[in-house]
Amino acid sequence: MPGRDTAVISGKDLQDQVAALGRELSLSVDTEVEVGRRVWGARRRIDVVLKHKETRVSLGIECKYQSGPGSAEEKIPATIQDIRAWPIRGIVVYCGAGFSTNMESYLLSTGMAVELCDLKPWLELYFGL
Repeated sequence: MPGRDTAVISGKDLQDQVAALGRELSLSVDTEVEVGRRVWGARRRIDVVLKHKETRVSLGIECKYQSGPGSAEEKIPATIQDIRAWPIRGIVVYCGAGFSTNMESYLLSTGMAVELCDLKPWLELYFGL
């Protein structure tokens, strides 16, 4: 999907854009939220946690950016499994031309992934905005 993600230049930039979108939607935004440990003992951090201020509904978001072929794509299945262990519902927000068609299909098939360009309407539906 070349051309759709030109504004994002790194994973940190993607995380910042997701957080900014949450603020734009008047949601509470926290970043790098620690929530327990992974199987191998490392601390688990959620990139962005959005919370509706009135309903207290929360959503954790793991941000994955990949501009070319590389390791971000290889980590996706473990990321999806890790999200299932979170104490709140979670999704992967992804962007970048480096994700293969197969990986993008896998992400979408999980029901736990949203491309950055589709995130705003997805969040509006999820939080009832």
